[in-house]
Amino acid sequence: MMENGRRIGVLWDMDGVIVDSGEAHYVSWQASLKRYGLPCTREFFDETFGMNNRGIISLLLKRDATDEEVDAIGGLKEELFRQDIKGNIAPLPGVVEWLERFKRAGFPQAVASSAPQENIDAIIDGIGLRASFQALVSGSALPGKPDPSTFLLAAERLGLPPSECLVIEDAKVGVQAAKAAGMRCLAVCTTHRAEELAKADLVLKGLADLTSDAVGTLFP
Repeated sequence: MMENGRRIGVLWDMDGVIVDSGEAHYVSWQASLKRYGLPCTREFFDETFGMNNRGIISLLLKRDATDEEVDAIGGLKEELFRQDIKGNIAPLPGVVEWLERFKRAGFPQAVASSAPQENIDAIIDGIGLRASFQALVSGSALPGKPDPSTFLLAAERLGLPPSECLVIEDAKVGVQAAKAAGMRCLAVCTTHRAEELAKADLVLKGLADLTSDAVGTLFP
């Protein structure tokens, strides 16, 4: 895969990359926000997909959300989300194959998601892939994407500099965060159109279309 023998860290976003959880998130947001008298249009959901709850709720309220508001509104949404996905989610095509290929190549791997830790644990354990990762990093308490904090923390956990990390993302804010972190970025078009992800180094329909040669071109 890498003829120059470089050791690359692979940082996986979770929702929309490892699993197709977008619709479950949308339904859960609708139910939670309705309880609190707040709107949730599809357009707003699509635009903010990939952000953490504090960022999303602050945009809805048009001001900085308090800790209590994030805990109440976001907490209900995540509880509903975990109930919805339990036993009802699977890895997207190409995910398991590439987890194994990166592992065989000696590349350490981490989940680097805006989701709460409880969601990461529920999904990764639910699909039986915890052993594939050296770190599971939640950005829910960090500055949200497009801020690079989540990816920088994941790189630190793997013991690698940002320049030696590949981010796999599906969201526009995630691509922006990866580039702000100084990392290479592969974007997959599961939740956004290719033109929305154009700042990524490589844009593919899905991981099933990824090749070893393509990975090599990202780290010449």
